[in-house]
Amino acid sequence: MRSFDEIRRVVVKVGTNVVSRDDRIDEEYIRDLAKQIVALREKGREVCIVTSGAIGLGARELGIAGRVQDVVLRQACAAVGQPLLMQVYRSAFAEFGLRTAQVLLTREVLNDRESYVRLRNAVERLMDLMVIPVFNENDSVAVAEIGRNFGDNDQLSALIASKVDAGLLVLLSDVQGYYNRDPRLNPDAILHQSVETVTSLMIADAGRAGSAVGTGGMATKLKSVRIAAEGGCRVVLAHGREPRVLQRILEGEPLGTVFASRRKLKNRSRWILHNEPRGRILVDEGALEAIRRHKSLLPRGIVGIEGVFEAGDVVQVNECAKLVSAFDSRELAALAGKHSSEAGSILRSRTSRKIIARPEDMVFFDDYDDPERGDEG
Repeated sequence: MRSFDEIRRVVVKVGTNVVSRDDRIDEEYIRDLAKQIVALREKGREVCIVTSGAIGLGARELGIAGRVQDVVLRQACAAVGQPLLMQVYRSAFAEFGLRTAQVLLTREVLNDRESYVRLRNAVERLMDLMVIPVFNENDSVAVAEIGRNFGDNDQLSALIASKVDAGLLVLLSDVQGYYNRDPRLNPDAILHQSVETVTSLMIADAGRAGSAVGTGGMATKLKSVRIAAEGGCRVVLAHGREPRVLQRILEGEPLGTVFASRRKLKNRSRWILHNEPRGRILVDEGALEAIRRHKSLLPRGIVGIEGVFEAGDVVQVNECAKLVSAFDSRELAALAGKHSSEAGSILRSRTSRKIIARPEDMVFFDDYDDPERGDEG
């Protein structure tokens, strides 16, 4: 599991506690990180960065001490801190003759299929141009509560690794790896060198966030491993302050914990699985069994509609699946419980009469051994 010779594309996520020292961005560390990435590029690797630190940097610039809890204040801090953070990265890579590109994301960008595809194409072009993409969540315009964000960029980094078909995601944190218990509270905690599968019990047992400015914790990291694994991407969780940490990991040195990948899902299936559903279609058991066997979802099998969504949006089915709906919520509410002959006028108004246009427009959570998927979006 530690042989990475075939890996050509790597996503590196740097946590708040790694890029910061004494409550300020550690510019020397980012310069060293840039040096390591240059060394990887010289060996033919392509690298994307996912960075934290904008909110903390903005808070310091504004003279705000401690953890910033207020959502609007966090947005303000992010707006102040993001350009300062990018200037540090730009200067660090410029020393090696490389350019960086700022890529700010929200969940809405990844949820929308068209913008998601455009993002993927843009990143591919940046890498063709030998530019280092530097990703961060666009906290300054995320009007939803930041508590519903990607999770200290951990899950964002996994989604990016999945979208760009990376072979390895490196989570650089302030812990040595994944332990069987919290090492801060248990001196006899054992570090796992490798993990084949992340289970729901592991996530439930994971510790809570401990940083004054970060929002992530071990639970978000384990959820990230699941997301990356579905894209055929291995994950290494390691301490970001280890000397030459990136080169040593890629050379196969047993640093941190390596998590195995799984059977790679098709890109569209991954997009559906990790999309935040816009609503819910409630169906009876007969309809559920039918669509499990890739048969059509008939109007009489629909017992209820929750939320407001448009045709083409991803919605959840009961508690066990997600699909891309070919009808909007108003049409489905009108169709619910009716025989196809009764719903003729609505059905005839559509190019296709199928509520699920194609079999690949639906995924069941238990097909991917993830019973919590419905809660994760």
